[in-house]
Amino acid sequence: MNEDQAVSALNALAHAQRLRVFRALVVAGAEGLTPSVLADQLDVARNTLSFHLKELAHAGLVTIEQQGRNLIYRADFTRMNGLLGYLTEHCCQGGVCEANDPSRACMVC
Repeated sequence: MNEDQAVSALNALAHAQRLRVFRALVVAGAEGLTPSVLADQLDVARNTLSFHLKELAHAGLVTIEQQGRNLIYRADFTRMNGLLGYLTEHCCQGGVCEANDPSRACMVC
């Protein structure tokens, strides 16, 4: 992931409703969700949801698949992991990062 892609992804996630949508899609996993299910789950108007899904798709954070008459939205885990990798690429001054181990958390990060 390059800097422009990271900025685009972070910009898309920098809105509370889009962050909620993305997190719901992450929880849904590979099965994904239809916009109607998402709208019901998050109690958001469908036209508002459509706008947020478009922004997330434009940033590459979600994929869209047509299944019959339905659109299925899924979190793009490769892109998400790419963003996390970009953000932590030079973590801990290039050393082994133990930030995931709470008993030995890296104080540099």
